[in-house]
Amino acid sequence: MDSTWKVFVLLLILIALNFSVSSASMDTINSIRSVRDGETIVSSGGMFELGFFSLGNSKNRYVGIWYYGIPVKTIVWVANRASPLTNQAGVLKVMEPGVLVLVNDTGEAVWSSNRSRSGQKPVAQLLDSGNLVLKDEDADDTEENYLWQSFDYPTDTYLPGMKFGWNFVTGLEMYLAEWKANDDPAPGDSTYHLELTGYPQIVLRRNATEITRYGPWNGIYFSGFPDVRGNPTYFMDFVMVKNEVYYQENIIDKLVVRRLTLNPSGVVQRLTWVNRTQQWEVYMNRPADNCDSYSLCGAYGICYIQNFPACNCLDKFVPKDSEGWIKTDWSNGCIRKTNLSCQGDGFIKYSRIKLPDVRNSWFNESMSLKECEVECLKKCSCMAYTQLNIRNGSGCLLWFGDLVDIRSLSADGQDIYIRMASSEIDSRGMKRRILIASLTSMMGIILLAALSLILYIRKRNKDSIKGEQAGKFNESEHKELELPFFKLATILKATNCFSIENKLGEGGFGPVYKGMLEGGQEIAVKRLSGTSTQGLDELKNEVIFIAKLQHRNLVRLLGCCIRGDENMLIYEYLPNKSLDVILFDETAGYLLDWQKRFHIINGIARGLLYLHQDSRLRIIHRDLKASNILLDSEMNPKISDFGTARSFGGNETAAQTRRIIGTYGYMSPEYAVDGIFSVKSDVFSFGVLVLEIVSGKRNRGFSHSDHHLNLLGHVWTLYKEERLQEVAEATLRNPQELPQVIRSIHVGLLCVQHNPEDRPSMSSVVLMLGNEGVLPEAKHPGFFTEREPIVSQDSTTTDATNSPNQLTITVLDPR
Repeated sequence: MDSTWKVFVLLLILIALNFSVSSASMDTINSIRSVRDGETIVSSGGMFELGFFSLGNSKNRYVGIWYYGIPVKTIVWVANRASPLTNQAGVLKVMEPGVLVLVNDTGEAVWSSNRSRSGQKPVAQLLDSGNLVLKDEDADDTEENYLWQSFDYPTDTYLPGMKFGWNFVTGLEMYLAEWKANDDPAPGDSTYHLELTGYPQIVLRRNATEITRYGPWNGIYFSGFPDVRGNPTYFMDFVMVKNEVYYQENIIDKLVVRRLTLNPSGVVQRLTWVNRTQQWEVYMNRPADNCDSYSLCGAYGICYIQNFPACNCLDKFVPKDSEGWIKTDWSNGCIRKTNLSCQGDGFIKYSRIKLPDVRNSWFNESMSLKECEVECLKKCSCMAYTQLNIRNGSGCLLWFGDLVDIRSLSADGQDIYIRMASSEIDSRGMKRRILIASLTSMMGIILLAALSLILYIRKRNKDSIKGEQAGKFNESEHKELELPFFKLATILKATNCFSIENKLGEGGFGPVYKGMLEGGQEIAVKRLSGTSTQGLDELKNEVIFIAKLQHRNLVRLLGCCIRGDENMLIYEYLPNKSLDVILFDETAGYLLDWQKRFHIINGIARGLLYLHQDSRLRIIHRDLKASNILLDSEMNPKISDFGTARSFGGNETAAQTRRIIGTYGYMSPEYAVDGIFSVKSDVFSFGVLVLEIVSGKRNRGFSHSDHHLNLLGHVWTLYKEERLQEVAEATLRNPQELPQVIRSIHVGLLCVQHNPEDRPSMSSVVLMLGNEGVLPEAKHPGFFTEREPIVSQDSTTTDATNSPNQLTITVLDPR
């Protein structure tokens, strides 16, 4: 009897110990405990479950997270969404020093978490929020201590507590991508993003096409959807700080189960679980109606869902294409009845609308509404303004360019103030016209006298300017250019006497300043420095060439100013500055996703094709590099700096010079060594640019722990080893985009081949980038060398590892 009792007690102790161990670890995976197919873990509060599952009739197996207490199995996250297992032998386990790995029956890793930090005793824990986190076992449960979390890699579902947006430190974007089908969780064509161009806004896309737009955050809700806002059950927040920009929802009432999903049809749905009906109830679909269609009514058109037809022009606007408008083709939008004059313009208030697309916008969080109006009036290109934050009545949001994607909202729409000509604003216009008519006779004589005086002074000044310019441009050049010459006083006023606050940067030509003309047009002024290696010949060269070129991917020269010792070129101002400023910056570079980079590559290619083949002159740029690619407000690339360009005529295809002008790292071998340049030397520079754009690394100064090769050598090595995907920045390795990324790298290698005859023409490059045909094998690149970092006594040949500044150099007699 005693022995039986002892056995019974021992069994109770073992059962209790086993229950204790399993209870403590039911939400956790560690280096000892894995999750095999058929097993699950459940969050401590019983909200979510993680395990293996199949969909529909498919036998593919996935690891995912679903609601634990809801009878309708609802998947909210999938680990291996694009890499399914083909049988039920998968295992999810934690491996040191802190990686979550899914292996198949052969032990091969099918999926793994990205690891940015190591842990001493890593464990994976499923939280009641639905977040699967990887952390040190003894670490506090805070986001700062997470080695990895599933909330950073959402699939098609947004859960409360998740950040939706960008982390500039890690380079991660948290966005949603639809499932391909109800039984296939692989990423589909529709994506749901927080866009950062201009003021942040949420956009739903199908491939590269905008489907619908939520509008900017106004302090309470997103302008386009006022029905989605905080309430007693949950609150919404929008955070914009140095290291991150994100939108977040948080549940107040824990009994409310809510999610947002981008379904396989490309529709964004907000759903709530209703216990009474035991089902998910949809309380929001987007797009919900035709007026949610992006820019349905075109520029300055407004959509009224209750009307037929739905599109109208804003008050004081008329259809740009009347016939198209009658046929319900609203794509050309509307135009003002009266053109703007800049000086004397005012604003008309339009109420209860969804605010227009803010990609061409500027904002200030502290300005008052009146200050906002004054700021907009200063800039002729500013088309509208509004209050940024309606919660506390602060901030300023300005629009530049046409206003698109506007709809009427019967309630809770916002006010916007749109720029109009003064004649459209003045309700007392008739009284003013009578007053003006009565004063006309009196002012006539004064005006005539003033006009005569102005014409006399202008003619005298023009003669004076032409006299000074005559020594720098001969008569035929001056006549041929047909380019405006600016007065020095105009440029001094525009740049605030070249104040340091207006300085944008400095190149081989000299400093560049931002300025604003009296009409409100923003300009960039390139001022020849007295110590510049480039001089009047380069200035004349640039003016003569670029004045004759017109292409959307070439910078536009507005004029020049030549007065005494001052020699300046006046360009259109491009707000995103040069490509190198963004591309090689650790923080800003994260804003360049693959679509933007590919757009830039294509734009540069088309600009070069125009120079080489389609312009009136066959032009070789000779100094193509990242700092000579400027970016406009929409990230369109524009080739600049034609001071060293050369033109070819007739059947001429190549030339030789003893004066080599260019930048090491971008120069082709035949040009740097023998002074031979041709269209193929520009192609080589373009190839270097492509590899820099994809990798985010400079060719000169590139370093790697395994070798001392430059970027070209590094890429060539990976090409031979069929590992080209490793060239791309980690943020560009999206499985959907990777084939295009790899193809671009391959085209870049074809462009930097050592032999000029092997390099493709720019017309071939444009075709290869835009098609999916088989590419030829690449041959050995030029300047592929194994080198040790050295410091040279000759500044023109110093290795970039010791000379980080990418300077344009001039070498006489290279042989």
